[in-house]
Amino acid sequence: MVYRLNEEIVFPDPRVVEVEEDGLMAVGGDLSVDRLISAYYLGIFPWFSFRLSEILWYCPKQRFVIFPDEIHVSHSMRTLLRKERYRVTYNEAFSDVIRQCSKVDGRYDDTYAWLGDDMIDAYTELHRRGHAASVEVWEGERLVGGLYGVTTARIFCGESMFSLVPNGSKLALIYLAQHLKEKGFDVIDCQFETPHLKSMGGRYISYKEYMTFNWLDFF
Repeated sequence: MVYRLNEEIVFPDPRVVEVEEDGLMAVGGDLSVDRLISAYYLGIFPWFSFRLSEILWYCPKQRFVIFPDEIHVSHSMRTLLRKERYRVTYNEAFSDVIRQCSKVDGRYDDTYAWLGDDMIDAYTELHRRGHAASVEVWEGERLVGGLYGVTTARIFCGESMFSLVPNGSKLALIYLAQHLKEKGFDVIDCQFETPHLKSMGGRYISYKEYMTFNWLDFF
C-alpha cells in the first residue's frame, strides 16, 4: 500500500505498514529540511523523476549497505592510493559535488532524471544545517570526483556520486569509509544495489538491524 502524505510531517510507521516490492511506501509531501530529517531517521528517502512524478518516498525492508571496515579495496585501487595522484577533502565543495552528480554523463537531460533543482536546493540546505556531507576528489585544482549524502546518528546515507576520471568515485567511497570509521559511524546506506557498490563490499541487512544504527528506541 502506498500512502499519501499531507502538510503534517508524519510518515507511516515502517515497522508495520506494507510497502511495494521496490520499497515505495508514500507519495506527496515536500522536501523541507524537517521532513527530510524525519524521513532519514526512519530509514526513508525520496527518489523520483522530477519531470514525470510527484515526490516518491522509499523504505526498502532489505537494506543494501557497506560497513566501513568491510569495504573492498582492490589491488588496482591500492596501487592508485599509493601513487597519491589525487587529493581528497571533506565538505569543501558540497554545492559543486551535488551539481556535478546531477549533470555528469548527461544525467540531468535524461527524461527520468531525479536530481533536479528542487532536490539540489533541499540537500544543499541540509548541508548548510549540518545534516549532509560531501567527499571531493581533486586533481590539482580540478574537481574530478566525489559523492554526497545525509548523515543521521551513525549512518551515512549515500545519495549520489560522480567521476570525471577512472575510479574517481571509488576513491571517494574508500576515503569516505576510512573517515566514517574514524568518526564512529557504523554503516554506509547505499539505498539500492548496483554492481559497482556490490564489488566494493555492499551486502544486505534487515531493516530491523539497519535501524539499530540510528540510535532510536525503535524495537
